[in-house]
Amino acid sequence: MADHLSSKEHYETLLDKYDTWMFDCDGVLWHGDRPIDGAVEVLDILRKRGKRLLFVTNNASKSRKSYKGKFDQLGVEAKVDEIYGSAYAAAVYISSVMKLPKNKKVYVIGMTGIEEELREEGVSFIGGTDPADNTLEPFSLVNFTLDPDVGAVLCGLDVKINYTKLSKAFQYLTRNPGCQFLVTNDDSTYPSADGLLPGAGSISAPLRFALEKDPISIGKPAKTMLDCIQAKVHFNPERTIMVGDRLNTDILFGQAGGLATLLVLTGISSKEDITGPNASSIVPKYVTQSIGDLRVVRSS
Repeated sequence: MADHLSSKEHYETLLDKYDTWMFDCDGVLWHGDRPIDGAVEVLDILRKRGKRLLFVTNNASKSRKSYKGKFDQLGVEAKVDEIYGSAYAAAVYISSVMKLPKNKKVYVIGMTGIEEELREEGVSFIGGTDPADNTLEPFSLVNFTLDPDVGAVLCGLDVKINYTKLSKAFQYLTRNPGCQFLVTNDDSTYPSADGLLPGAGSISAPLRFALEKDPISIGKPAKTMLDCIQAKVHFNPERTIMVGDRLNTDILFGQAGGLATLLVLTGISSKEDITGPNASSIVPKYVTQSIGDLRVVRSS
């Protein structure tokens, strides 16, 4: 059963127990372009207490450098090397784990964030934001030339998803021997400033159905994301806490890595998801209404 935090003593104990704080972003620190009340102040309190902060997001629409711009815009202090996005993790996975040969390339369903991270890792790619793939013209195999050098298809959030992209990805995955099917994350939805929208998992769903095959998922809750962080940052899992708004990604991710978990109720998962008659089997260690609740420790 989760501990529901409410008193100043609860939050003081929490701060004392954990040295490294990992945060999801959308639904935890902000909604769209609006910071959640008190989030900036709480991060400042944690830094002043000497805590290490890491930002772990499944958002693959932006590269880490671009994401840093969003932090700056919202007045949230963050360094690029504190930000771990699923686009970055996917690029590292392709270059360092898959070790995709230099003569091979990736077909991308996604946005500039994925392209920037692949470029940083020295991985060649096609598709993505290429105007030829962002067309409303009907797709025809008559006009399609298979590129034999495509060794992987990587699918992330793509707000310009169309039949052409799905068809090309399907061709590579069924006709290029050994072509790997990868997704940045499995999120079915994501919280925009004005409500829920389909997430990256919904973009890859047609391919899963057509292929009758599940992809390798890189982002939360997959351990691949934590491996990516551990390769860059030394931290003690027993003194680390994951703060998130979603049980089946953030909380599951923390639990799989042996971390403590704090669920905030400002995003996807609700109180009913952990206490109601159809409660999830994923139970966080701690629950609080909002990250802003931790402000009560500031007067100590």
